[in-house]
Amino acid sequence: ALSNVDFTLHAGEIHSLMGENGAGKSTLVKVLTGVYPRDGGTVRLNGEEINPRTPKEAQECGISTVYQEVNLCTNLTVAENIFIGREPKKYGLIDWKEINRRSKELLKKLSVDIDVTKSLDHYPVAIQQMVAIARAVDVDAKILILDEPTSSLDEGETARLFKIVRQLQQRGMGIIFISHFLEQIYEICDHITILRNGELVGAYEVAKLPRLELIAKMVGKDLNDVKDMDKMAE
Repeated sequence: ALSNVDFTLHAGEIHSLMGENGAGKSTLVKVLTGVYPRDGGTVRLNGEEINPRTPKEAQECGISTVYQEVNLCTNLTVAENIFIGREPKKYGLIDWKEINRRSKELLKKLSVDIDVTKSLDHYPVAIQQMVAIARAVDVDAKILILDEPTSSLDEGETARLFKIVRQLQQRGMGIIFISHFLEQIYEICDHITILRNGELVGAYEVAKLPRLELIAKMVGKDLNDVKDMDKMAE
């Protein structure tokens, strides 16, 4: 599925993975997050080789993912979702007061002020994604992978998400942003890595890669052919 794919993400960078369906984006993410085992190559984080075999191990290494379909438990409360599996305890019992307090504080840092004792399904997808990000931030993630995060968001919700993403970037977090919305890629990303048929096409600065050239590299066509297609579409 992947052949000789090199990918580098720097701290404090928003980096897009791009390619047509089947290019290998999801496979690369699943290898990085321990969903798929790799049969070659190495993964390094801060210079140290890591080998996550499960999403939990990837998270322990500092890699968190927010998927298009939020992978949280909608029947549990917001606070339970943020601290599930790592609940603070007092006298051997789960400290619900502390969980609720810390959850509210975490979300306020992301400009979200909600009742954390209500079940997650009480809130829209945009808020659920913020909850997923709050969890990622609290587990001290060094890398945040956002997989089609705006597909179910309106313009205002997307702007709010981008504001949060930029705040995380300023804190030094490395962010992988996967989206099929070109205008969003050019709005928020610093670099783009393009895959095609499971192979690396190249890595580019967003500011130096015109959109038509990006499309040409994604589909494997000559730039002039893409320009002709664009003229026909007009």
